[in-house]
Amino acid sequence: MSEYSQTEIELQAAAFRKLLSHLDSRKDVQNIDLMILAGFCRNCLSKWYMAEAKDKGIEMDYDKAREIVYGMPYSEWKDKYQLEATPEQMEKFNAANKK
Repeated sequence: MSEYSQTEIELQAAAFRKLLSHLDSRKDVQNIDLMILAGFCRNCLSKWYMAEAKDKGIEMDYDKAREIVYGMPYSEWKDKYQLEATPEQMEKFNAANKK
């Protein structure tokens, strides 16, 4: 594993914050769409965040990690913004996962 300079760490952290801010401004983009196009979604980011915290000995559960990524409790985000996946989205998702 390579070591990062303090500047690199700060740049990476800033880029991550920008990504979260961008995703927050695009609540119209559903997780299923992210999964189809990019192979990851907000929940994936939450799992990665939680895993990194645990690797550093920081207590973190999935709900807390999702709150950090979503900017609110996941249940609230889901109620306000998550739509049911359409049959077309599910078809694209399943096709993308076969690759």
